[in-house]
Amino acid sequence: MPIQFRYTPEIRSRFPQLRSRTLFVDGIGANVDASIQIARLVTTADDRLAAASEGAFPEIQAWRGAFSTMGLKPTQYRCASEALLRRYRKEGSLPALHPLIDLCNATSLAFAIPVAVFDTSKITGTMTVRLAHGDETYETFAGQIEHPEPGEVIFADDTGRAHARRWTNRQSGWSAVRADTTQVLIVVEALHEFAENDVAALMTSLSKALAAIWRGSGVAEMEPL
Repeated sequence: MPIQFRYTPEIRSRFPQLRSRTLFVDGIGANVDASIQIARLVTTADDRLAAASEGAFPEIQAWRGAFSTMGLKPTQYRCASEALLRRYRKEGSLPALHPLIDLCNATSLAFAIPVAVFDTSKITGTMTVRLAHGDETYETFAGQIEHPEPGEVIFADDTGRAHARRWTNRQSGWSAVRADTTQVLIVVEALHEFAENDVAALMTSLSKALAAIWRGSGVAEMEPL
């Protein structure tokens, strides 16, 4: 059964410009070749970066504004898409981690929009974007346990486990995609002026790539609650 994904009314009211969509994907495996689809997306990113640095992109500027609203220094805490673009611009490549993660990272590069991916077997109940109480549990990729600051925007499930901190800044190692992952929740979020059209275009591109790479997989698009 697909994982439900929702925003609290407070998040909706504070960020009325937010546009988001989710995908529930079943039938993922690590033994596939996603290089063709990834190369096309990276070429798009190359073209954009040749014209301007990521900091000038409206998608990134909108997230910087949101982070400032949340009391975070935008150049210290960057949204996931800016961090990826920044690393790619400096190093010329991104590390290969897992075909699905590599595809979603390339998609994020091309559209300059954060794309989060969660292993649904690690999520209990509904995934909610909300303000932290401060007692939630967040596990880093190194296995360390942290507790989000009260009022911080997090992705949390029904057990109080935080699957992302500072909204689109940092995902948890707990629900990261692994070699044995078969079902995932993909979340795409944007705040800029043309977010609705760009998120729709991203979802179309990603859905087609998923169907081409993981033939026979189930891909269901869902509207966040």
